[in-house]
Amino acid sequence: MKNKLIFIFLDGVGLGEKVDSNPFTKAFMPTIFNLIGEKLTNTTNVTEQNILVKGIDACLEIEGVPQSATGQTSLFTGYNAQRHLGYHLMAYPNDQLISLINKRSIFKYAKENHIKSIFANSYTDKFFKSFDSTSPNYSVTTRCVLAAENKFNTLDDLVENKAVHWDITNVTLQDIPNNKVPLITPFTAGENLKNLTTDYDLVLYECFLPDLIGHRKDMNKSIMFLEMFDNFLEGVIYNKSENVQVLISSDHGNIEDLSFGGHSKNPVPFILIGNKAHHFLKINTINEIFNMIFSKLFGIVSISEFEKI
Repeated sequence: MKNKLIFIFLDGVGLGEKVDSNPFTKAFMPTIFNLIGEKLTNTTNVTEQNILVKGIDACLEIEGVPQSATGQTSLFTGYNAQRHLGYHLMAYPNDQLISLINKRSIFKYAKENHIKSIFANSYTDKFFKSFDSTSPNYSVTTRCVLAAENKFNTLDDLVENKAVHWDITNVTLQDIPNNKVPLITPFTAGENLKNLTTDYDLVLYECFLPDLIGHRKDMNKSIMFLEMFDNFLEGVIYNKSENVQVLISSDHGNIEDLSFGGHSKNPVPFILIGNKAHHFLKINTINEIFNMIFSKLFGIVSISEFEKI
């Protein structure tokens, strides 16, 4: 069977120290613990037959604190976006980053190489009503979908279990007018994400809750999120097919250190659950993930190509 990938992108998750300001040391996360045998911190380094867990660099040799626009562009294009700009850019991609995304977004590259891919996230009716491709306020992932001319999932897709909302359980949709979306458990959301691999080879899902919570320095909500995500991950890996690999990573740290409420220079997690974990042993930076996905799982890329912009 050919390899398939679920890429779970968690915005604002680093690997922190074993201190009181790190909610990973306090949260009850049995799924993660059963996989790695310990709390997830900056000392975690697991190399087993079916799982790889390590910290990787998000700074990419550029001074300053990593930010979302550059970090996510590096993740989802394989370019070193930080080096390309010469600095870390927060929030939404500027014209220079959009140019990189349009040249080689993860979905565009997949389409060009006959890999069926999907951005699993659902979009609200408000997004479609106000859609403007020239808007400067679209995320890197949205730009990646646009670059590939792929479809955006609607709330109807979400109701039909063919998408997953950014908040995992649909809780932020419950108060919208004429809501038709049910509240679901994290486990069910995880199963819905996993089931997308029936129709797609590469499934990308984004959750930016940890970055929002980290900025608020809210320990209770941080613990609640981590425990919810653990249950979500349980649904993703429960009875998954052997050919399905699950990758978890981030663009920068934040939630792992609530002492100051900002992004951190901490390494971000690289977690690969599946029988191809050993192929990713040499990964050290976030911009290497793109190349590793296509070369090690799909066998279609030459490394030299990724040096060119």
